[in-house]
Amino acid sequence: MTDFQTTFSPALFIKGPLLQTIVGSQFPGRYSMPTAHYHKLDLGLGDQTYVLEIESRGNASSPVVLMAHGMGGCSHSGYMKRITSKLHQRGFPVLLLNQRGSGASLGMSRRLWNGGDSEDLHQAVQFALQLYPDRDLLIVGFSLSANILLKYLGEGRDISSRLQGAFAVNPPVDLRSASHILSHSPSCCIFNQYYMKLLKRQLTAVEECFPNSILNKNPRTIWEFDVLYTAPAGGFQDVEDYYSKSSSGQYLQSIKIPTLLLCSEDDPFIPPDDFKKLKMSQAVSFLNPAYGGHMGYISKEKTSFGDRRWLDEVLMNWVEDRGPYS
Repeated sequence: MTDFQTTFSPALFIKGPLLQTIVGSQFPGRYSMPTAHYHKLDLGLGDQTYVLEIESRGNASSPVVLMAHGMGGCSHSGYMKRITSKLHQRGFPVLLLNQRGSGASLGMSRRLWNGGDSEDLHQAVQFALQLYPDRDLLIVGFSLSANILLKYLGEGRDISSRLQGAFAVNPPVDLRSASHILSHSPSCCIFNQYYMKLLKRQLTAVEECFPNSILNKNPRTIWEFDVLYTAPAGGFQDVEDYYSKSSSGQYLQSIKIPTLLLCSEDDPFIPPDDFKKLKMSQAVSFLNPAYGGHMGYISKEKTSFGDRRWLDEVLMNWVEDRGPYS
């Protein structure tokens, strides 16, 4: 990687973590989604979700990139469309996983996804390998899906040799810590309200299609939502059981697939100490810039695409290092 790709300098008036996070999320730029094919993915017990396929127009041997969105998002979230557009422009085939109950998959499963749903990711990986039997696979997870990705890689599964690399973007490796900060930190109040609005909208669709899933209480925070809905719906004993079993930090030392982990020191949801206390295997490379917020990374300098999306530049460089394109 170049110095620009390993050292992030924030845009002059967007230096703080809250501004980086808000601008990165709410002003993703104008990028249209390339033509996509919708595939239904069976998650078991009658539950389904959609995987979107954007076919390659480049080198027939380039790897396929499977991407999974963050909490409250979907395949059409701004950052997903923006990065998909750039991957498509460079000739890579892309698969976009809608986590259960998200986006076009609203109401197609009896519960919403949670931060421990590595089996759903496994099903998406198997689907990708079958759909593209002659290509290698790269996986990119954002935020909560990045936590799932790290858990998937380190929990002892038999992983295909065609999975050549993984990129985890701002993973909350300690779900309890991240939930507590989002729910109780005054500086994160606006984010808690934003995510709760998205989650309640998704849950409403589940309740309309599966009346037995109705939540009779009205959680106000992410923590309360996990207590009242996520933990029981996911089959956990309680919220502490959910956080304990699903947090990916405990799996990092067991990862064998080459993995790039990116998280800024000033992420408003993920304190730096969450990483300092962890052991990581030699397969994990940790990119830890001082600034960037939560998936913000609005750069002082322009990228090769003419915008200021440093995350995209790092991701594209990482993908291109792992396969030919034209």
